Amino acid sequence: MRAPGDAIPAGHEVIEVQVAELKQLFSPVEHFPFTECGLDSRAADRIADLARNAPRGVPLALLIHVDRGFEQPDDATTLRLAVHDCFATRAERSRRRREEVLRRGRISLVIALAFLGVLTALGTLLAARFGDGHVGRLASESLAIGGWVAMWHPLELCLYEWWPITADARLSDRLATMPVSISHARRGRL
Repeated sequence: MRAPGDAIPAGHEVIEVQVAELKQLFSPVEHFPFTECGLDSRAADRIADLARNAPRGVPLALLIHVDRGFEQPDDATTLRLAVHDCFATRAERSRRRREEVLRRGRISLVIALAFLGVLTALGTLLAARFGDGHVGRLASESLAIGGWVAMWHPLELCLYEWWPITADARLSDRLATMPVSISHARRGRL
């Protein structure tokens, strides 16, 4: 007998999750309107964590081992739709978050550049006022350092912050299209 759900094609990296009952994978009904999908967030996080270990170029598949029987004949379809919807929603949220990070980075960078310019000009004025002595150099270099420190976070946002968010979006895209299948767990396994 074929397992309910999608057939898992050869060459797919299979993510396997074991549950006592299929309903453990779903959010409680009273919380459903406030969650990102019908899939329980802990279950979605677990699936995503397991998928992070999979090779990047290999398509993914999800196999759920259930200890107890299925309640409804269309459980596999309901599970597939919940999984796909959950990860499609996560991918979209990650893309929106990445755009927000890049937007904040651009705005912060403009502000930091202006601040650096003002501090550099002020440092030049103080150096001219106090001459080449220690006080003039100290004031000028301190202001320049302050301006470069102000550049730290905008540069971090623009250069580094968006990478892991993009990786999350790509992973969620992969998970949103994977085949989902259910199997009855074998009794007596260790």
